[in-house]
Amino acid sequence: MTVPASTAPQVPPQQDPQSPQSAQEPPHPAEPPHDPQVPLQQESPSEPRPEPSPQQPPEPPTEPSHGSRPEPEPEPDPAHDPSPGSPPESPPAPRPQSRGADTRALTQVLFGQLKNLQPGSHDHSRVRGALIEANLPLVRYAAARFRSRNEPMEDVVQVGTIGLINAIDRFDPDRGVQFPTFAMPTVVGEIKRYFRDNVRTVHVPRRLHELWVQVNAATEDLTTLHGRTPTTPEIAERLRITEDEVLSCIEAGRSYHATSLEAAQEGDGMPGLLDRLGYEDPELAGVEHRDLVRHLLVQLPEREQRILLLRYYNNLTQSQISAELGVSQMHVSRLLARSFARLRSANRIEA
Repeated sequence: MTVPASTAPQVPPQQDPQSPQSAQEPPHPAEPPHDPQVPLQQESPSEPRPEPSPQQPPEPPTEPSHGSRPEPEPEPDPAHDPSPGSPPESPPAPRPQSRGADTRALTQVLFGQLKNLQPGSHDHSRVRGALIEANLPLVRYAAARFRSRNEPMEDVVQVGTIGLINAIDRFDPDRGVQFPTFAMPTVVGEIKRYFRDNVRTVHVPRRLHELWVQVNAATEDLTTLHGRTPTTPEIAERLRITEDEVLSCIEAGRSYHATSLEAAQEGDGMPGLLDRLGYEDPELAGVEHRDLVRHLLVQLPEREQRILLLRYYNNLTQSQISAELGVSQMHVSRLLARSFARLRSANRIEA
């Protein structure tokens, strides 16, 4: 490779008086014997050998010629030579302590203070209130399990808070049990009791209520499996119960809220169930009369009561009644007339 004369620095040659051949090229080392079967490798004339003189300054970078290929530069190691655009790696920050761990630690400290305070004192009430506020997230977590019950979540949280207060009053920190482990069954039990006693309009047996939960779970599983609403026989086969029990569970599940007969339907603006399903009963006017006749009939003799029942309830004629009782038709007519007279005299409404 040649360097233009205008760009290459002019370095005067240095001669050593003791070595006249110092300006010349140093001798080549002895070459190994040549194998005739291996061709000799010719050196490129365009790449001169650098002089080993330590006093010679380094050559400036030269432009590559068209006949020679530049040697590729070694690729930087990304592990040791980061790119200039990427920020320097910082040591991992320590993970902050979780909120649950802080709450548990605070609860232990407050229970330690509550144990040494007199119940009913101002400090006891203050520490007890702090315990309630610190563990309210536990109540919200338990109440979230009943989100599908169509009940206001504020009411469920209030009921769960009552269970939390009962758990705080009964908890003994010396037994070595964590407070969330002790309080969770109490909170969930209080919420379940609220749904059992106060939410349902119609109280159903406990076994039927527990079976209704299983029917709901089986219905969701079969719907996901078949892509449609399962039938009653499929649910019964899945739970190994009878179809009547499945139908009873479905009816029990509808007893949470009663539908008002007078309230208008939401959305469509249709009248209430009372206006759509109710009608005027033609027999309603005779209710008072039937009750009065029932009261007056007990005052008649047994034979006259039977004659009236055969005549007006079984719709028999006087001839059929006479054949039934073994008396003449005239006698049956007289007995009917006498019975009517007694009923009219005992009827205080007409009197």
